[in-house]
Parts: sequence; C-alpha cells; structure tokens
Amino acid sequence: MIESEEEISAPLIERTKKCAVQQIQRQSSAGDASGSGQEENSPVEQVAMTVLPTDEPTLPVVTFRMWALGAAACVLLSFLNQFFWYRRESLSISAISAQIAVVPLGHLMAAALPRRVFFEGRKWEFSLNPGRFNVKEHVLITIFANSGAANPYSIHIVSAVKIFYGQRLTFWVALGVVLTTQLLGFGWAGLFRRYLVEPAAMWWPQNLVQVSLFRALHEKEVRAKGGLTRNQFFLIAFICSFAYYVFPGYLFQKLTSVSWLCWIFPSSVLIQQLGSGLHGLGIGAIGLDWSSISSYLGSPLASPWFATANIAVGYFICMYVITPVMYWLDVYKAKTFPIFSDGLFTSEGQKYNISAIIDSNFHIDLEAYEREGRLYLSTFFAMTYAFSFACLTATIVHVLLFHGRDLWLLSKSAFKEKKMDVHTKLMQIYKKVPEWWFICILMINIAGALIICQYYNSQLQLPWWGVLLACGLAFFFTLPVGVITATTNQTPGLNVITEYIIGYLYPGYPVANMCFKVYGYISMKQALIFLQDFKLGHYMKIPPRAMFMAQVVGTLISSLVHLGTAWWLMDTVPNICDRTALPHGSPWTCPGDHVFYDASVIWGLIGPQRIFGDLGYYSAINWSFLVGAVAPVLVWLAQRTFPNQQWIRLITVPVLLVSIINMPPATAVNFNSWIIIGFLSGFVAYRYYRDWWSRHNYVLSGALDAGLAFMGVLLYLCLGMEHISLDWWGSETDGCPLASCPTAKGIVVKGCPII
Repeated sequence: MIESEEEISAPLIERTKKCAVQQIQRQSSAGDASGSGQEENSPVEQVAMTVLPTDEPTLPVVTFRMWALGAAACVLLSFLNQFFWYRRESLSISAISAQIAVVPLGHLMAAALPRRVFFEGRKWEFSLNPGRFNVKEHVLITIFANSGAANPYSIHIVSAVKIFYGQRLTFWVALGVVLTTQLLGFGWAGLFRRYLVEPAAMWWPQNLVQVSLFRALHEKEVRAKGGLTRNQFFLIAFICSFAYYVFPGYLFQKLTSVSWLCWIFPSSVLIQQLGSGLHGLGIGAIGLDWSSISSYLGSPLASPWFATANIAVGYFICMYVITPVMYWLDVYKAKTFPIFSDGLFTSEGQKYNISAIIDSNFHIDLEAYEREGRLYLSTFFAMTYAFSFACLTATIVHVLLFHGRDLWLLSKSAFKEKKMDVHTKLMQIYKKVPEWWFICILMINIAGALIICQYYNSQLQLPWWGVLLACGLAFFFTLPVGVITATTNQTPGLNVITEYIIGYLYPGYPVANMCFKVYGYISMKQALIFLQDFKLGHYMKIPPRAMFMAQVVGTLISSLVHLGTAWWLMDTVPNICDRTALPHGSPWTCPGDHVFYDASVIWGLIGPQRIFGDLGYYSAINWSFLVGAVAPVLVWLAQRTFPNQQWIRLITVPVLLVSIINMPPATAVNFNSWIIIGFLSGFVAYRYYRDWWSRHNYVLSGALDAGLAFMGVLLYLCLGMEHISLDWWGSETDGCPLASCPTAKGIVVKGCPII
C-alpha cells in the first residue's frame, strides 16, 4: 500500500511543480503585456536580454549521464589546468570547453544506453537513460566540471616549499591543506547566499557567457534571412579560433606580444622599456593571442563597459603616470632595477640570494640578513602593493556607502517582502539547501585545518590561532568582495592583507605566512566560485540540492587530481621553475609560482616590518590604506552633489584600483588588448549593434575560449610532448631583451650595456 502511494505521489508532485511554474510564467507574460514586465524580469538589461524567464521542472537532472560525464570532465580539466599552470604562458582551460565537448557525448549516450528502469516504483528508482539529453543535465555537468577549472591556490605552497625553498613536505599534509582550503568556501557561500545569489542586482556577468552558450547548444532557432543562428555562429567562431591558435601557440609566438617599438630600436634601452609588452610599459604593444588577452582578467567580452572603463583608468594612471614619473625621478632607487619586474634585488641591482638568509630551522637568520643587506623591489612592484592596500579599504568603504542599506534590509529579512524577479520566483518551487549543511562543512574543515596545522607544525609553521584569525578574515570580507564581483566581474584580492597581518604577528616564518594567506584568501575566493555557480544554476533553474551535491563531489575529485598532477610534474620535470637551470626556451618557468614565492619572502621570511614598517624602506606606501578609504567617499559626495552627471555613477573605486593587482605576472600587453576588445564589445557593439550583441557577444566569448583550449591541448600532445619546437625570429615572444636592464650609472647586469 505504501509503495502504491509513492507511485501516485511522484508524478503528482511533478505536475504540481509544472503548474506552479506555468502560473509564474503566465504572470510574467501578463506583466510584459501590461508594460510592467521589466519589473517582473531582471532589472539588469544584460540579464533580461540573455536569460529566459521560463522553466521546465520535469526535466531529469541528476542522471547517470551527469555523473559519468561530469566526473570525466572534472578529472580532465583538473589535470590539464594544473599541467599548463607551470608553463611560461599558462593555458587556462575553462569549464566552457567541457560544456561544449560533452554535448555530442551526451546525445550519444541518450541514443545508445538502454532505457531499462531499475527498482521501478520505489523511491530509489533510476534509469541509465531517462530520455533525451537535456539542458539541465548539461548545466549540472558544467558545474561539476567547473570544480576542476580553477587551480587550487594552496598548491603554490607545495611548489614554494618543495622547489624554491627545498624543504620537506609530505603528500598527505599537502592534501589536507588543499582539501580544507577548497571546502571551507562552502561554509562562507552558504552563509551569504541570500545576499549574493537571490537578489537580481547580483547578476554575476561571467555567467551570461555560459547561459548564451547553453541556449545556442540546446535551442532550435529559425535562421533569419542573411543571418546566423547562435549555434551556427558558435561553430564558425570555434573553428576560426581553433585554427588561428596554431600561430601564436606554435608557428609565430611573437603574436603573443607585438612590441613593434623594439623592432625599430633594437639597441635602445629606453625605447625597449617603453615599448616592451612583457617587460616594460607596453606603449603600442598589443597581443593577438586570446590566451594572453583573457588569462588574467577573464574574458573582455563578459565585462560590463563601466567595469572595463574603470580598469582602463586605473591601469593608465599606474602604468603611464605613476610608474614613469617615479622611475625617472629615481624614487626608491628605481633606476637600479628593471622598470617592470617581480624580482627581489640587492642595492646593486643583483638578484637577492634568499637561501643565504634562511637558517636550519627554516627561519630567518638575522645576522645573515644584515650581511646580505636590505631587500629591494622594482618600483612598479612596490606600486602594485600600494594599489592592493588602497583596494582593500576602498572595497569596504564602497560597499558600506553604495550597498550598505540594501544589505541591512536583507539582514533584517526584508528581502521576502520586496519584489523578486522572475528567476527567483521560479526557484521557489525547489527545495533549498539547509543552512546547517553548510555550517557542518564549515565546522568540519575548520577543525581539520586546526588539527593539520597543529599536528604538522614543523612543516606548516602556522599556529592554531592563525587558522582562526584567517577564517575570521575570510568571513568578514566574503560579502563586500562578493558584491564587487557579482556586479563588475572583477574580484579584489585578500592576499596582500592576509600576508601583511600574519607577517606582523608572526614574522620570520614563510610557510606560516603562505598557509595563513591560503586559509584567509582562498577560502573566500572559493566561496565566490561556488556562489557564481549557484547563480548559474539560479538562471538555468537547477534544483539547489543537486548543485550542492555536484559541487562537493567535484571539489573532492579536483583537489586529488590537481595535487597529484603537481606532485608528478615536480618529480619528473628536471629543474622545473628554476629559470637559471632550465634549458633555453623551456616552457616550465612557473611565473605564478615565482610571484607567490617572492611574496612569501617579502611578507613571511623577512616580514613587513623590515620592508613596509618602521624598519623598512617602503614605509610610505602604508598611506595607501588611507587613500583607498577616502576615495569612495569623494565619489559618493560627488554623486550627491551632481546627481545629473551620470558618468560619476559609473566610477567604482575598488575596480579602478584592482586593475593592476594581477601585475605581475600579468603584463602590459595583457591589459592593452583586453581593454581594446572590452571597448569594442561593451561600448561600441552594445550601444550601436545591440541586436548582434544580445545574440552573439557571449557566444563569441565561449567559442574563442573553447577553440583556444582544444588547439592548445592538441599542440602539446602532438608537438610539446615530443619537444618539437621552432627557432626563428617569430619564436621570440617579445623581442625586447634590453627592457629589463637598469639605467642607473655603474650598475652591472649580465647582457645589459654599462651606463
């Protein structure tokens, strides 16, 4: 009798859901007809133009196909992204590639697998083939795969300790750090869902690329006369991107940075400093390589124009005003060092010997430090820290001034009384993930982090109170940083402030500094990735519990594969990351790991007090904290004073300041090309070719990503693994060998003219 009731209730529930959805959709349509549809639909125009305000709740979501294809895509993306991370031009293969690759496989499984139903009529009944391959399965596979798309930041610790410091770190300790940092983010994501997912104003621009692609791959369009459907446009763009990348990826690598000024003046240090796209100010330099364009700031096609404009202004101020003025005025002995570098130097412009100031206990040797002398940075590198300090305080003040009232209302549970857009209404029929699920994951991982850091303190150095303080910082900053990310597609980082705090509280311990940064910064960043995926599921009407399950399993799988791949490469590639010992032209230069290692020396080993504090040479940079706090107040007052000046409303100080935080390892050529394409897409196409933009802009972004990724993998498998390379003028990625030379008199650096 019980079983028969279940058989009756299951289809009844589905019919009830479908009726509820149809009622919401009819209300939305009625709203559109009466002229008030814009209030019912998303108030963000880009969302209203891209995301369908409909749902089909009867589509199967958690299927055998989802598990098989999702797990396979997660493993493959994790391996490839970690593999390419150590290379000079790191290739980031996004979940969009998996999103495309699984489509034919999904349809093949739908056609070939048997449709037998197991345990029919029971609660746990399932089928290997529930019917046609549908868009909701596809979305969940993509969310599953996305867990492997981002490289775990904590693996930097493994690289720094094993490669740069040459110290012992066991695999299981490393795995514990990777797992706890990756899973901590679920806790913060669960606590802030109400603020960063449900409100329509939190629109997460990057998701619109994938939404457009899902529509192109699953919707049947009628081709307009003389036009293309989304699917046709995607295929053409994908093939072009795939075919083109063979040039910057192998045949003509100089396309990565076209620094034409260096070609005209091959013996001028000054001109090469100005014109180099990789080692200088990049005046006139552009990149014709989508991997270099999208690698650090994300796709410029997904960036809202106001965010692109803010980044362009911040980049211009730092790169073309502050840096050249400080360099030619020789501020902080700037001419003694390269104009653009992430290196650590002595007072004579030579590479600093870090190993000479570390004692046998992996702690700073102060007597040796006095003998070696003070550590110096290039002036540009010092300015990136100044912008980081200012960005931190600007983020807090900006969110309080411009979003504080809304956040306060949400905290008082007033959200339910306000109007919801159609997407939030449609999601009401699905069971939410209980808060206690997130809290349990949060508590378990905090406890795990405490146990690992305390029990293996000789390897990790971080005391128990450091773990708790790092978690407190992540909790405090997830909301303000999340608001900026959800509205501008740019993420202010916590890495500098976490390094600064632990560097003052616990100086001289580089691994403790790295661990604190990872627990404080990456758990927040991971939370933002989960929240972005939640919003993607929100737009595509995926049941929240199914999303949660896919994210947790995907994170566990990706953590194991990422760490396993990194460990394998460190054991099998001779001299990996050692630029002086690697053979000429070797791609295993690890630019991201070098920056991470340099930061651990600055903040952990030597400590901020001896660099940015009262004992330091760069103490004036601390005024940047005040500048960052004041700047949003001035913008807020200007908006109140001149309410009719719409352009003032577009100024977002945290985004303006976050522009150069990724430099280095990002370079001028990455920004120049990104800004140009962002202008053409976000301003020209959006304003003057709105119909084309709404149909094809995000599809083009996905096609460029996918074509690049597939050709990049193919080039490595066919040529890279066999060490087949070209050696000619076009193989040089920049052609500006003198750009890194100092210009101070009497400084002798190998390969540079003596002035």
